Amino acid sequence: MSIKNKIWLWFHRIASPAYFYKLAGQLLPWSITSTIILMLVGLVGGLVIAPADYQQGDGFRIIYVHVPSAWMSMFIYIVIATNSAIFLIWNIKLSDIVARSSAVIGASFTFLALITGSIWGKPMWGTWWVWDARLTSELLLLFLYLGYIGLRSAIDDRRVAGKAGGILALVGAINIPIIHYSVDWWNTLHQSASVSKFDNPSIELSMLIPLLCMALAFTLFYVSILFNNSRSELLEQEKRNAWVKKVVTSS
Repeated sequence: MSIKNKIWLWFHRIASPAYFYKLAGQLLPWSITSTIILMLVGLVGGLVIAPADYQQGDGFRIIYVHVPSAWMSMFIYIVIATNSAIFLIWNIKLSDIVARSSAVIGASFTFLALITGSIWGKPMWGTWWVWDARLTSELLLLFLYLGYIGLRSAIDDRRVAGKAGGILALVGAINIPIIHYSVDWWNTLHQSASVSKFDNPSIELSMLIPLLCMALAFTLFYVSILFNNSRSELLEQEKRNAWVKKVVTSS
């Protein structure tokens, strides 16, 4: 069997609701444990071990919540858009469940990024909010999340809701590169990229390592919630299938 066929077979296998339910249940304890460990390492490293910034003092430490939240706000939207495309093209129910389960989580991270950004911006800029390109595009991302959630909630038919929400998610995906490159495309108060320049990051290593730990912890936190929510959605949506009855009777 060729590599292409193996990948295609694996893709169809993991798209099986019964297989994904079992796999997610097996991975969930590991993702939760890893989240806790990385979160503790990141917080101790960022709040205790890392030195104060030479300009901002200890006020910079909000970066350990703000940057991972901002990263997750974009990452989760990409997950939603990707799974929406899969659902629209191949009609795979699991992809629609992943997209639907991710929306509230993504909106929460986006709100957290905006709030922490405002708190961080107050002493730096002298105001809680400016209509900066990065901040404005991030606010638009929150509205896209809320619009996606509201549109899906307004339609009773799950399949129709998934298609309508999927189209909105794909159209809104154009905002992701705008958020990422806004500091390069426009004259903005927001600082330029410092972490993503892995060849020469503009941040001290003792500050960078805890930040990367926090980013990974936030990612695994999202994965843990996604696994839990998707499993619940699968049980509800597939309740008439034999594998769900088997799971319910064996538990």
